[in-house]
Amino acid sequence: MKCFNRFGISAFQGIDLDDNIQKSAQTDLTLEDLVGLDAVKQTINEIKAFCIVQNQRKAIGLKHQSLVLHMIFKGNPGTGKTTVARILGKIFKDIGVLEKGHVVEVDRADLVGEYIGHTALKVKENIRKALGGILFVDEAYSLARGGDRDFGKEAIDTLVKAMEDHKNEFILILAGYTHEMNWFIEMNPGLKSRFPIQIEFPDYNLDELMQIALKMFSDRQYELAELSKKKLFRVLSHKYPQDNGNARLVRNVVELAIRKHAMRIVNKSHFKKEDLILIQPEDIIG
Repeated sequence: MKCFNRFGISAFQGIDLDDNIQKSAQTDLTLEDLVGLDAVKQTINEIKAFCIVQNQRKAIGLKHQSLVLHMIFKGNPGTGKTTVARILGKIFKDIGVLEKGHVVEVDRADLVGEYIGHTALKVKENIRKALGGILFVDEAYSLARGGDRDFGKEAIDTLVKAMEDHKNEFILILAGYTHEMNWFIEMNPGLKSRFPIQIEFPDYNLDELMQIALKMFSDRQYELAELSKKKLFRVLSHKYPQDNGNARLVRNVVELAIRKHAMRIVNKSHFKKEDLILIQPEDIIG
C-alpha cells in the first residue's frame, strides 16, 4: 500500500447512511476533537507521519518503505472505533493514501448471503463501494462463529482475496470487542500478518464521560446550571460501574435530559431564550 481531545460529540451521534456509505466523509472532526484515546491518537499520528515521510523519500529518489494499512480495532461499544475510522478516511485522503476517503460501514448481515455464491457477491459489491476509501466491518468476529460450513467463512476468504486483488485501492478495518477479536484472529492465523496494525480502544473514565456529556449539550446549544452539572456527574457516577456503553451511555443520558427539558417548558405561554437553552437538575434523570 502506498503511504501516505478533547471533546467529540459528533463522534458519538448516529449518522444517516446512504447504501452504507457515510455521507459526511468530509467531516470536520479531527483526532484532537475527541476525548481521551491518547494511545489511539499517537498510533495514528505515527502512521500518518511515516507515510508522509516515505512519500517524500520516494519523491527525491531515496529508498522508501510501504506500510500495510489494513487494521483491527478492538474495544467495547461507544469507545470511538467507528468515529476514528471516519477520521482516518479524511486523513488518508488528505495525504494521498486514499483517492476518496469515504467509509463503507458493514456488518455480518451486509456480507453473508443465504445460499452458495451469494456471500461472495455481497462482499464484492461492498468492496466495490469501498474502493478509494475504507471498508469498516463491525463485529467482524461474527463472520467466524458459524464454523467451516457457515457462509461467514466464505466472506472472510473473499475479503482476504480482495486485499490482494485490490492492493492499494482500499483499506479494510475489522472491528469488535477485544476478547472476541482476539479469538477471531487466533481462529484465522493468516489474518495476523495481513493486519499488522491492531489498535486497542480503552473504556472512558468518569471524567472523560463528563467531558463528553458537556460537549454534547454544548453542541446542541444547551447550557447547564451548576447544580445541573453536579446532578449530571452524580448520574454518570451511578451508571458508570453498571454500564460499559461509554459514549453511548452518555448520549442516552443527554437525549433523555433534553426530552425532559422539553416536557417541562412546552406549555409555557411565552418562551424566553433562557427557557429554551437551560437544563435544570430535574431534567437529568438517573
